[in-house]
Amino acid sequence: MNLILLGPPGAGKGTQAKWLQNYYGIKQLSTGDMLRSEVASGSELGKQAKKVMEEGALVSDELILNMITSCLRNQEFKAGCILDGFPRTTPQAESLDKILVDIGIQIDHVIEIHVEDEAMIERITGRYACSRCDTGYHDTYKKPKVEGVCDNCGGADFVRRKDDTPETVRLRLSAYHEQTKPIISHYGDQGILRVVDGMKAIDDVTKQIKGVIG
Repeated sequence: MNLILLGPPGAGKGTQAKWLQNYYGIKQLSTGDMLRSEVASGSELGKQAKKVMEEGALVSDELILNMITSCLRNQEFKAGCILDGFPRTTPQAESLDKILVDIGIQIDHVIEIHVEDEAMIERITGRYACSRCDTGYHDTYKKPKVEGVCDNCGGADFVRRKDDTPETVRLRLSAYHEQTKPIISHYGDQGILRVVDGMKAIDDVTKQIKGVIG
């Protein structure tokens, strides 16, 4: 089974992808994680990606498509994959269609997690993580049980992404509405698009997705 998760930044695609991965035994392919790995490596490619991400813009199609093609040819994705964060534009979706045909992979469901913009800004700007174990927290929705101490490892150092500012989030949402929304029609025309309400609690969103997949 192969899936694509759509939705604005902070809609919960990563959270749902992890659940899908564990429940169905299919591999998550997160372009965000791939890009952050490049940035962390300090490579020339990573430096370019970092600049683009901090400006709230979208990384080039060529970069993303090359990474995705390489991953999908890997044996670990043979049982299926969850594309999280890609495609983001109609040209990307069209290029992905061609790549999947060449590789012999068919997308079974495209699931859009719909969330309002203001809710997205609150969700994203309030999130942070333990620097030691990467356990995620939120200023409003998920605070450590003991203030300043990680529930998971006991660490006391927390970090926020540099691009999780209100200004950058608004830029990312603007880019999403301008460039990503049109691909909803692309997959709608193929008859594989389903929409779930991302404003609901995480478990309720999961139930909706499970209902779509069956």
